[in-house]
Amino acid sequence: MKTLSLKLKSVLIAIMLFAVSGSFSFAENPPDEGMWLPLLLERLNYIDMQKMGLHLTAEELYSINNNSLKDAIVGLSNGGVNGFFCTAELVSDQGLLFTNHHCGYGSVQNHSTPEHDYLTNGFWAKSLSEELSNESMCASFLQRIENVTDSIIPFLSDTLKESDRASKVKEISNRLRKRAEDGGKFEATVKAFYGGNEYYLFIFKTYKDVRLVGAPPSSIGKFGGDTDNWMWPRHTGDFTIFRVYTDPDGNPAKYSEKNVPLKPAYHLPISLKGIKKNDFAMVWGYPGTTTRYITSFGIEYNLDVFYPTLIKIFGKELEIMKERMDVDKAVKIAYADDYAGIANTWKNFIGQSRMLIRNKVEDKKKTIESDFIAWYSKNPALQKKYGKVLDDLKSNYAGMKKIAVPFFYANLAGMSLDVVQMANQFGGLQSALEKKNKGAIKEAQDGLKSAVKEHFKEYDQAIAKKTLAEMLRLYAADVAKAELPGIFKVIEEDYNNDFTAFADAVYTTSVFATPENAAKFIDKPSLKAYNKDLGWQLAKSMEEAMGKNSAAYSTARGNVGVANRLFIAGIREMNPDMVKYPDANSTMRMSYGSVLDYYPADAVHYDYVTTLKGIMQKEDPTNDEFIVEKKLKDLFSAKDYGQYGENGEMVVCFLTTNDITGGNSGSPVINGDGQLIGLAFDGNWEAMSGDIMFEPDMQRTINVDIRYVLFIIDKFAGATNLINELTLIK
Repeated sequence: MKTLSLKLKSVLIAIMLFAVSGSFSFAENPPDEGMWLPLLLERLNYIDMQKMGLHLTAEELYSINNNSLKDAIVGLSNGGVNGFFCTAELVSDQGLLFTNHHCGYGSVQNHSTPEHDYLTNGFWAKSLSEELSNESMCASFLQRIENVTDSIIPFLSDTLKESDRASKVKEISNRLRKRAEDGGKFEATVKAFYGGNEYYLFIFKTYKDVRLVGAPPSSIGKFGGDTDNWMWPRHTGDFTIFRVYTDPDGNPAKYSEKNVPLKPAYHLPISLKGIKKNDFAMVWGYPGTTTRYITSFGIEYNLDVFYPTLIKIFGKELEIMKERMDVDKAVKIAYADDYAGIANTWKNFIGQSRMLIRNKVEDKKKTIESDFIAWYSKNPALQKKYGKVLDDLKSNYAGMKKIAVPFFYANLAGMSLDVVQMANQFGGLQSALEKKNKGAIKEAQDGLKSAVKEHFKEYDQAIAKKTLAEMLRLYAADVAKAELPGIFKVIEEDYNNDFTAFADAVYTTSVFATPENAAKFIDKPSLKAYNKDLGWQLAKSMEEAMGKNSAAYSTARGNVGVANRLFIAGIREMNPDMVKYPDANSTMRMSYGSVLDYYPADAVHYDYVTTLKGIMQKEDPTNDEFIVEKKLKDLFSAKDYGQYGENGEMVVCFLTTNDITGGNSGSPVINGDGQLIGLAFDGNWEAMSGDIMFEPDMQRTINVDIRYVLFIIDKFAGATNLINELTLIK
């Protein structure tokens, strides 16, 4: 199943990135740098924010006793507070949420069919009864943050093994979390900061009935597609609308027809006044991961191994998907969300690779490391404490580098294959058959029936089969023969290294390759059939290959984490007076900056706004990425912008200097008066290295102007029922 495949990839990427992540900036922060914890704003940032144009009090920004701006900020997840995929914000007293189009893309896709293609045509609920439920989507509201460092660090001695340390942290965190959840009234999570040198507890109220309300057609919400992704100038109406529901008493509840719209503590008013250069702008949300404290050794590892391998694998998968999506509408709808997610990651890695080199980030890191060595070398006690940390980082990155390629291929080009995933779900049945446990066999059969149905729900065999052949072809080309899984010997001896022929054989004979074969096998399972099944042989071979290097990779990765934590402690000790923000880790943050243009290259200047005129200039009816709706062209020709235009123009997107990253998608961009002026949805190409080192001259956040959002809702879609809910400030 593609969704499971993409989730597997996301988990694996997170694991791999953990090995190279850090925990805060270690240079003097430029004015706009930093993703700050709201708990610390009054002490660390408030005066600077006032100087730049903030007119709210610190209490109006973050309070646990009174309604504040933080109460309008929402973390979107698929069922938990440990990893938000996007941010949203409350914009009405009836639980209405704005977020990005690409954040709601999966929900729109799930509701789409060739007959009701909401991806292509858009979706607008003109009444509450027309809003569509989303089974797994959750909306979480932060209640408070607590610094629990003193409840954890004193119980972690320096002599603890890293595995024992992790277990102790988990044990204490679970106790703190359980107490904070108050018998299920709240959800809570404990997060590590500064490489595990500090810990904070986050308490949330999570709502599990979130309904789709509105989405523009993809020609607006994804205008520019992959071509414009990460690029400026941008002309994308990147927004989707949801609504949060509660039970009749206002409590979180699963979907029910009896549920009612949320009555929130606070919602954001919306400014129609527009923006100008140097205006104050802040972004609130849940940024996912930054690696600002990575060393030069980690950057070398990324550039030499990590990025190239994933770029190659994901690029081939995208090529295969697009070939089928271009000729079959049903396949295009079914694979739309997966394609978009992989394409975004793929282009991100390409951009990071190029900009790390262009912006000379590795050299900048080496300078910091030299300063660190010079600092501790002056003091024998510091020399003893920190003298080996950089050597440890260097040697363990080298250890990871030796085994990374076969390890990644086993995971991403092996374990993620459709037939392998399906085969692995049958492992429990095989075990029950071996033990001749009739009860366990029956239980496994019952569970597999729904698993098979879910796996093949959105599935194209042509894509799955070709992906199998091409992934194995890449695997054989990039991994040394001695490191290849045993299945490659079968392919060599029985199929003369013809990967297409092997894939044909798998999808012709394997129990796990088609829903029909799987269903028949569930009814009449056989141990003998497992052993001779090509899909099962492939799955077991990939599992063995992954296991071969996983222990060594995990050990090296863990050692990097230990050294990294000590390095961070040293940098903080070296610069005790420097204000340092923690790295992004999917917890609520606020960044502040200004509306601003930039100069990406010699003799090139980019303005800070784009307009509807630019959409017309980019139109290309032969390219799906640049189609312009007739109604949008008619509105442009008539200059019919209503109250949302400015001096005869319709502003579409604008730039700010805010510091954001993935997870901030959908975040509100808020002016100095606390009013919504836009939705953050992207970063710019020239600063793609910004997750590793902030680039003050180049780093920009790309935002869709809130007036364009309202223009599309009102003048394009005619959904005035939604406009009437909003608090508009003229």
